[in-house]
Amino acid sequence: RLQKLKEMFISKFGSAPKFYARAPGRVNLIGEHIDYCGYAVLPMAIEQDILIAVEPVQTQVVQLANTNASYLDFSTSVNNIQINKTKPQWHNYFLCGLKGIQEHFGLNNPTGMNCLLDGTIPPSSGLSSSSALVCCAGLVTLRANGKTLSKVELAEICTKSERYIGTEGGGMDQSISFLAEEGTAKLIEFSPLRATDVRLPSGATFVIANSCVEMNKAATSHYNIRVMECRLATKLLSKSKGLEWRKMLRLHDVQTKLGVSLEEMLTIVEEVLHPEPYSTEEICKCLGISLEELHSQILSQNMQDVPTFKLYQRAKHVYSEAARVLEFQKICSEAPANALQLLGELMKQSHISCREMYECSCPELDRLVDICLQFGAIGSRLTGAGWGGCTVSMVPTDKLNTFLKNVKKAYYQTDGQRLAVENNSLFATKPGRGALVFVEA
Repeated sequence: RLQKLKEMFISKFGSAPKFYARAPGRVNLIGEHIDYCGYAVLPMAIEQDILIAVEPVQTQVVQLANTNASYLDFSTSVNNIQINKTKPQWHNYFLCGLKGIQEHFGLNNPTGMNCLLDGTIPPSSGLSSSSALVCCAGLVTLRANGKTLSKVELAEICTKSERYIGTEGGGMDQSISFLAEEGTAKLIEFSPLRATDVRLPSGATFVIANSCVEMNKAATSHYNIRVMECRLATKLLSKSKGLEWRKMLRLHDVQTKLGVSLEEMLTIVEEVLHPEPYSTEEICKCLGISLEELHSQILSQNMQDVPTFKLYQRAKHVYSEAARVLEFQKICSEAPANALQLLGELMKQSHISCREMYECSCPELDRLVDICLQFGAIGSRLTGAGWGGCTVSMVPTDKLNTFLKNVKKAYYQTDGQRLAVENNSLFATKPGRGALVFVEA
């Protein structure tokens, strides 16, 4: 693959690349939509990645090309980075990583670069192709400008810089992309960012299956509405408990301030919030503020026209999912005889909560989860933002081949469109290694 990339680079730019950078995609085993609420998640890097061949140049221009002809070439001056939020095109994700590093170091005259990108992560599939691209671009910019940072610092900068494109993510994707190690999943905790190895039990393999429904996070409001619903739930819960609600942003902050367990937080949600959607008027009444203050101080620009918010369901999902992550880690470290069954049960519960409480599934994902469970998966759930994208299933290793054959038949071969992409849509994966730079010897 490197050799091919090098040859394409030479024919494109007329000289050889000086170095390469790669950043992996990821699959989240459990812990969906809770990183931006401050809670730990449990992802692993996959073998699929973004690979970029790079040649620093004297001109202050970045030229971007892609091995996939459907992604158009792009070039821009490094001193005038414009990121278009309305059109999340591939080069804008590269520019996020570039801009993040430039701003961190206050680089006045950053190095220009010729870059050729090759990606093996299926796009818009919930396996973090966009975050891997932001991370890879950050790494490339760092190296080209002769700067160094720790992996944790890089992950934090890339998390912030992806927000230039309008995605209010929580940092899981960037963290695992840099901190992953081969052979182990990671428990990733936030503020401060740290990663702990989680050894997955032997005897099972994780299988990713793409529903073939594309969902582009930045191009949709679903994702950002959920972030806002969690923020509003945080404020109402805080207010009801006499906390300084104006300062509270994440559901995790409420638990920390009250010093209670996740189980107790679930009881508080039952007591304080009601299952019916909240209108903006009711939210104002609960907080004792004007509609004007809600719109100017709390709701982000793209949330001004949303009429109602579901707070009870979102808070319930977050606190129960955060508890499932800790339980998953505990089972992996204690490794009881029935570990696989217990982990499978947690994955199933996670999917039900994503479907019913967070409403981030879709009919195709639900059908795919059912098919995977029917053909021998011990656990199966959507992974990534949802509304399309992939499922992750835990399958007994000795049943893997039959499982793959049956799922192909039941899900992919019944539909011409899916059939065309089935080879890249269903695969077993092991925990891969994190982002790195390599130079030709």
